[in-house]
Amino acid sequence: MKASPSLLPLLRSRMQGELLAILLLHPEREYSITELAEACGVSPTAVLREVERLVEGGILEDRRVGRSRLVKARTDTPLYRPLSELMAVTFGPLPLLAEALSGLQGVREAYIYGSWAARYLGEPGPPPGDVDVLVVGSPDPDTLFDLAEDVSRRLGREVSVHRISPESWAASSTDPFVTSVRERPLAPLLLDQEAR
Repeated sequence: MKASPSLLPLLRSRMQGELLAILLLHPEREYSITELAEACGVSPTAVLREVERLVEGGILEDRRVGRSRLVKARTDTPLYRPLSELMAVTFGPLPLLAEALSGLQGVREAYIYGSWAARYLGEPGPPPGDVDVLVVGSPDPDTLFDLAEDVSRRLGREVSVHRISPESWAASSTDPFVTSVRERPLAPLLLDQEAR
């Protein structure tokens, strides 16, 4: 039996948390089963099983368009608001930061590191207090700061961003910060290359 995710042990799996975060934090959008499977890094069959449970439970709604099945959050239930807030503070950093950084010029790569990444990747421990983000590239610092503030408000927790040049990140480094980040868990943010 799989262990419950350290970020929110109430859930069955990390995939369930990722799926709920994507759908509940973007309630205006419909997703295909294939899009959700790609975003969660699992098979469409695994997503379909979870979607069916969540539709049956009244958390999601779905509809068919041709051969595709489109899914979105139900916002007309008493569960929506508290559940979306819970997903924001637990699994929300990945989809919200990936979305925000995808549109920012000069970002080549981005990672969440520190305690949030450790819990996301299954290390036991207390809930993380903040979210540490490493941005590789040369985005405008003021814009990056504003973006971190916006995402902090949505997550209900502080987002700290550290910017590093691609050369510094790629090089063998004796820099204590780079060394410590590389030695600990890293959760890559899947950036939309077309949005930048």
